[in-house]
Amino acid sequence: MDRQKLINELRSRQGLAWDMIIIGGGATGMGIALDGTSRGYSVLLLEKADFAGATSSRSTKLVHGGVRYMAQGDLLLVMEALHERGIMLRNAPHLTSNQEFIIPVYTFWDTFLYTAGLKFYDLMAGRLSLGKSYFIKKQEALKRIPNLNPKGLMGGVVYHDGQFDDSRMVISLAEACTERGGLVLNYFRVTGLNKDTSGRIIGVNVMDSTSGDTYSLNAGVVINAAGVFADNIHRMDNPVSRPTIRPSQGVHLVLGKSFLNGNSALMIPKTEDGRVLFAIPWYGKLVVGTTDTPLDKISEEPVALDSEIDFILKTAGKYLVRAPLREDVLSVFAGLRPLAADTGNPASTKEVSRRHRITFSQSHLLSIIGGKWTTYRRMAEETIDRAIKEGCLDKRECITYGLKLVRNETTLNGGRLSIYGDDLPALEKLMAENPDLGKPLDNRLPYTRAEIMMICRNEMPVNIEDILARRTRALLIDARASSDIAPAVAEIMADEMGFDEDWKTGQVSSFRNLVKNYL
Repeated sequence: MDRQKLINELRSRQGLAWDMIIIGGGATGMGIALDGTSRGYSVLLLEKADFAGATSSRSTKLVHGGVRYMAQGDLLLVMEALHERGIMLRNAPHLTSNQEFIIPVYTFWDTFLYTAGLKFYDLMAGRLSLGKSYFIKKQEALKRIPNLNPKGLMGGVVYHDGQFDDSRMVISLAEACTERGGLVLNYFRVTGLNKDTSGRIIGVNVMDSTSGDTYSLNAGVVINAAGVFADNIHRMDNPVSRPTIRPSQGVHLVLGKSFLNGNSALMIPKTEDGRVLFAIPWYGKLVVGTTDTPLDKISEEPVALDSEIDFILKTAGKYLVRAPLREDVLSVFAGLRPLAADTGNPASTKEVSRRHRITFSQSHLLSIIGGKWTTYRRMAEETIDRAIKEGCLDKRECITYGLKLVRNETTLNGGRLSIYGDDLPALEKLMAENPDLGKPLDNRLPYTRAEIMMICRNEMPVNIEDILARRTRALLIDARASSDIAPAVAEIMADEMGFDEDWKTGQVSSFRNLVKNYL
């Protein structure tokens, strides 16, 4: 993907109407864009910041049915998510994996409850199951997670769920979309909705934040997939519209993998705030979380509260031989969940769930709110089907059920580098031609100079945060290390993209200020 080429294509289409314009470049928006292009519609996606710049890059890194939703009795959501889990693992094998989880049990009742419950979880997954659940004795549980606290432990219940790299998934979706003729543009902020004399929305006004250029663009349907910022778009349509989003903050800590010292993940089913707590091996580290803190204000860069950090450390410490301390934390990241609220009582959390909701306004703004990463494909399908039902698009069948995001599956033998999918051969060629490019920029991180060069050429980064936070996961894996390699990344990016010394200095300073939120 070449950002300037895509902008040039946008300019060449000035005056022509798109079948659909999508606002929002996270999981939902990009899923809709790929669904639309794969059906043969003309598609333009506009993202005000970077792709996956907010919620979609700050998940728990799970592709799962949701064990806690089963406990809440929302079996339909669990069945839907388990089905979509299987589809995602099949269609994106370069970014997903089957992860074993262990629930530690301390009473006979817990042993029965979780074993029976997870057998039902397996049953609902059907032929897309990732593996059977079963009970293991204390000795086996400690063999799989050597640093699990043995005090009072009776054993563990093993089950399987999916794991993935969330922001890399969005990039993979974007590449698949552009390969099929769609346009996806980051740092393009929608500033207003255009309406005809009858009040129907016929397009958008947008500004390229990198250049200041403005555009007026027409479409058969405008789709609001702006996540936690969806209500901003609703107010562009109707200034007195009621809130539809009830945001909730989820915080994660990243620790050294030695805190578990095994390849199995830990799932703690009962915590003080009513959520489950996960400790999951990821890129050689351990992601621990999450919290559930209702918020009244939405921030583009949410920051973890001290109470949330303390809660995670305290809860995890009860189940580990060595309780983690603040100085053990390599990175802290916070994300906002765009939960679909009760529009009649937006302050209430009673109706808040991980279900999505699709609305169609009198002015023909099609919006999708809520949902979860695992069901992004299903949400996209339902959104476009709704546009068809409302007469905004001609009828065409969805094909994403079997649409693979990597064509050459031999790239799956590339180990960690498999995350680059079909771009892997070009990356390997770059390293073969100059072996020095294949050396890590820092021994605390796996990323190489060749990767940064390829990202600059193919993945539309605009600043070094795009590279260090989302194209690579350096900021999340080790915030201090990412700060240390920022000058080297800025240097490579400047060489590849033609930026000057002032740009490099400003970028490093800006990124290091951002890093403070992750320490």
